[in-house]
Amino acid sequence: MLMDLLHGNLDQTTLIELLAHLVIIFLILPLHEMAHAWTAYKLGDDTASIQGRMTLNPIAHIDPIGALLLLMTGYGWAKPVPINPRRFDRKHSVRFGIAITALAGPVSNLIAAFIGMIVYRFYSLSDFFLNGWTQYWLNDETLNAAMLLYYFLQFFITVNIGLALFNLIPIPPLDGSKVVSYFTPAKFDRWFLDNQQIVSLVFMIVIFSGILSGPLGWLRDQVWRLFIFMTDWVPKIAG
Repeated sequence: MLMDLLHGNLDQTTLIELLAHLVIIFLILPLHEMAHAWTAYKLGDDTASIQGRMTLNPIAHIDPIGALLLLMTGYGWAKPVPINPRRFDRKHSVRFGIAITALAGPVSNLIAAFIGMIVYRFYSLSDFFLNGWTQYWLNDETLNAAMLLYYFLQFFITVNIGLALFNLIPIPPLDGSKVVSYFTPAKFDRWFLDNQQIVSLVFMIVIFSGILSGPLGWLRDQVWRLFIFMTDWVPKIAG
């Protein structure tokens, strides 16, 4: 998508995709990180709150490299939220607290995607969209306002699902590594910690190579279908 812009391919679909990605960067990534901070706070750790990370202000969360990767590949990240597991309350183990705090971020993306799917299902049944769809097919050279919003919602949902799945990959520094650490032995965690720079470098190469696009795209499609199934009540309500 970013390469299309750099080559001057400023068609309407590309601009819609760009807008959806910017919404992700300036709204959804902050939501993702705030979910981490809020969960840690509820577990007794106010480190992120003190450092001003329990906020939706994008300035507090945006990581330039992660944002650029999101524009280039559809997958990216924000600045990690700092946590201090020693400040967690004693109701749960430290490993459990770390795992739940890490899981909160991807879950927030899935919630955002599901809410977007509900809006998408209602919107696709609206007269505004149906009339716009008819006009589009009569004059398929121009995307009208109804179709622009339709594609924006699609991009919004798919990018949120993609971000959730991407962050659940069990490789540092992604959230999935901390979730998996709840189940793995300490020796395994130490190996990852000792080799984190190498693992992260290899992972960056894998991201740019596009190898992950296939399996993550397949998983994203399955989640999309699941959300469609879970919102099949929408047409019944809409009549």
